[in-house]
Amino acid sequence: MTQWAMTQWARALKRDVHAVYLAARDPRTPWHVKALALAVAAYALSPIDLIPDFIPVLGYVDDLLIVPLGIALVIRLIPADVMEEHRVLAAMAQQRPASLAAAVVIVLLWIASAVLAGWWLYPTT
Repeated sequence: MTQWAMTQWARALKRDVHAVYLAARDPRTPWHVKALALAVAAYALSPIDLIPDFIPVLGYVDDLLIVPLGIALVIRLIPADVMEEHRVLAAMAQQRPASLAAAVVIVLLWIASAVLAGWWLYPTT
C-alpha cells in the first residue's frame, strides 16, 4: 500500500468516525446502534487504549484492527441514507479551516495556567 493510499484511508476513517458520532445523535438511528456508535467513537477518540501503545506490536492492534472493525460494524448497522448524509457533513467539517484565534486563546490559557501553577508552587520567603 502506497503512502498516498494510506493517507486517503486514514482521512476516510477520520471522516467516518465523525460521521458515526453525528449519526449516533440522529433520531433516525436506532437506540442500540446509537449506544454502540457512541462507544466506538468515544474509544476511537479517547487517548486511553485497551492495549497500551508502548507494548511492542500488540499496542497498535486496537488502532489498526479494533477501531476500524468497530467503525465498519456501526456503519453497517446505521441506515444507509442517514450514514451518507452524515458522511457529507463530516467531510464538510474536515474542509473547514482551523481557527487561528481559538488556537491562540488555548495557548494563552495554557501559558497562564503554567504561570499560575509556578507562582502557587514557588515558595515565597
